[in-house]
Amino acid sequence: MDPSLPCFILLTLLGSVVSSFDNRHHNGTRHYGYCVLGAGPSGLQMGYFLSKARRDYIILERNSGPGSFFNKYPRHRKLISINKIHTGRGNREFNLRHDWNSLLSDKPELLFKRVSSEFYPPADAFPLYLSMFVKELGLKVQYGVDIGRIRAVQSATGRSYILTDQHTSDYTCSVLLVATGLWVPQKVEFVGSDLVEGYESISTNPEDYKHQAVLILGKGNSAFETAQSILGSASRVHMLSSSPVRLAWQTHYVGDLRAVNNELLDTYQLKSLDGLVEARLEKIVIAQRMEQSGRRSGGRKKEKKRQLYLTLKKYVHSREEKNSSDVTGEELPGHHIDNFPTRKPYDRVIRCLGFRFNFSIFDSSACPPNSENAKGRLPGVTAWYEGKDTPGLFVLGTAAHSRDYRSSAGGFVHGFRYTARAVHRVLEHRYHSNEWPSTRLLTTQLQSWILKRVGEASGPYQMFEALGDVVLLRGSHCEYLEEFPIQALPQFSSLSGHEVSSHGLIVVVMQYGKKKIDYLGRSRAETDWTKAWQSNFLHPVLYYYDTLPTEEEMKLRPPGWPLPRPKAVHHMVEDFLTEWDGPISHIQPLRRFLEHCVQTDLRAFYAESCFRSSLTHRKPPLYCQQGYLKQQGVPHNSRLRQHVHDAGLAPAERNAATSGADPAFPNYLAPAGASVSSGLKLDL
Repeated sequence: MDPSLPCFILLTLLGSVVSSFDNRHHNGTRHYGYCVLGAGPSGLQMGYFLSKARRDYIILERNSGPGSFFNKYPRHRKLISINKIHTGRGNREFNLRHDWNSLLSDKPELLFKRVSSEFYPPADAFPLYLSMFVKELGLKVQYGVDIGRIRAVQSATGRSYILTDQHTSDYTCSVLLVATGLWVPQKVEFVGSDLVEGYESISTNPEDYKHQAVLILGKGNSAFETAQSILGSASRVHMLSSSPVRLAWQTHYVGDLRAVNNELLDTYQLKSLDGLVEARLEKIVIAQRMEQSGRRSGGRKKEKKRQLYLTLKKYVHSREEKNSSDVTGEELPGHHIDNFPTRKPYDRVIRCLGFRFNFSIFDSSACPPNSENAKGRLPGVTAWYEGKDTPGLFVLGTAAHSRDYRSSAGGFVHGFRYTARAVHRVLEHRYHSNEWPSTRLLTTQLQSWILKRVGEASGPYQMFEALGDVVLLRGSHCEYLEEFPIQALPQFSSLSGHEVSSHGLIVVVMQYGKKKIDYLGRSRAETDWTKAWQSNFLHPVLYYYDTLPTEEEMKLRPPGWPLPRPKAVHHMVEDFLTEWDGPISHIQPLRRFLEHCVQTDLRAFYAESCFRSSLTHRKPPLYCQQGYLKQQGVPHNSRLRQHVHDAGLAPAERNAATSGADPAFPNYLAPAGASVSSGLKLDL
């Protein structure tokens, strides 16, 4: 054997490995555990959680910086997300309730107020804040990667996703987190829709609308934002959509028309040439008609001016060869109804119908279905934000808003920063066997903890009726899980890693009342705690179940209910200050409800009362068992301590462990000794 042959073989093998690596690198294939598509606020929020957990991830962004959507939108450069800096409180969690722009992180100073102090900030401030977020947290973002195709492949190791960019480079990942937002303009096809300008391309200079009659299609915030900018320049502004205006302060939905954009409502109702009309866009026709005016003083004809007329399909004669943009006088609505509201021509028609999800980049193997609501503009996702029929593909941010569309804040930063955290907790359990974070509490501490959460927590407050706190009752103690997607409650154990015991569970949710009321009338609020279930404003509601609700029960829940009918339900009466700390109106009714659920006395007692109860009851109240009898709160008096010992009432763990269901429970509801109700002062 040639002595140089082994060396030759070794060099050949090494060359093969290097060549293989070079080919892999040349082909552009990169492998990650998690791919986050989009460096907008939801993508960066997920990037933070993945980075903190030290996961293998990459954020892919097609533009040169984060939050590129906000470089162009909103077109008139004012955000409608509240930036309330001065709350009078030092509690960071409470302050997030009124900070609608900041993302979550472990850096308390990394807040949006560092880039703007305006209540309604300029849009340019948001990309600046996101850039700061990326830099200070060291997030892994790769810019200039425009993903044009996404496909799923199945292998022996499981399902994975392959993302191909504009350079045909591939990125492969086990979990794909889609955070692309909504940026494709929503369009409706009708006769003459080609004559309409889009919100995405119109001029934002009010001078360009001087003396013009403008018709705006749509009545959302983008439509009213556009109308408001030209009110002082245009001769008249009309707005048309299929439904009347929905006011956010009436619907409690932040995506409906906000007061900062609604000046046209004044000019309409005070009869100053502007107005609102209703018609289905599919039934209208925008027709172009060239109007020729009379002669000028020099004898020359004036230039023809393009005029756009709004008419209805039923008035337009069917014709095959004639240009659809030309109409006769008989085809205009004014010919049939002489006071038709939009009978006069317009100089321009603008489409402001919002945006839709970009489905075009998904291969059939990886494309989530269209949502059943929101006119199919959004992808359909499960209650834990995983694409339906696309396991391992999760949708984040505005694109995942179909779960709480037109009800909660999941389509906005102050809502989806919490749903992104919920998705991350699902990922941590599914792929890394980490249970949903929980706090272990003594049952006697439960009331105080709930009061703390409803008084300051931002997640359930913003994602009302969508995220809720789950309390797993365990007898003498309980486990408290924060911000679980309540529509996924039937899958609670598989998603969280926690089991429900025979003691049951309590779900704490924030809700609005369902009754239609005069929102500015004298009877708009309920202050009587005995009628708390009639509360109209946002308030905490507690649902008690002895077993987990099933998927079927979730589907058959009463209309308007976020959860199925429980074994017991408790409404905490609405509070003008949203603090829920009234001893009589809030704390005492809550305690009585919790006592009903855990079947034991939850009152707090002075040491003397615990001592007397210990002498006269086989099982003293739980507060005394977990405090006084464990020598917590007992006076340093040897004689009193001797009384406890002689009576055989020394602390025993078996009493605490078996105190969950006491058949003598009703006896403890009678007043005993010098009892007090526990409460909290929530300011830190």
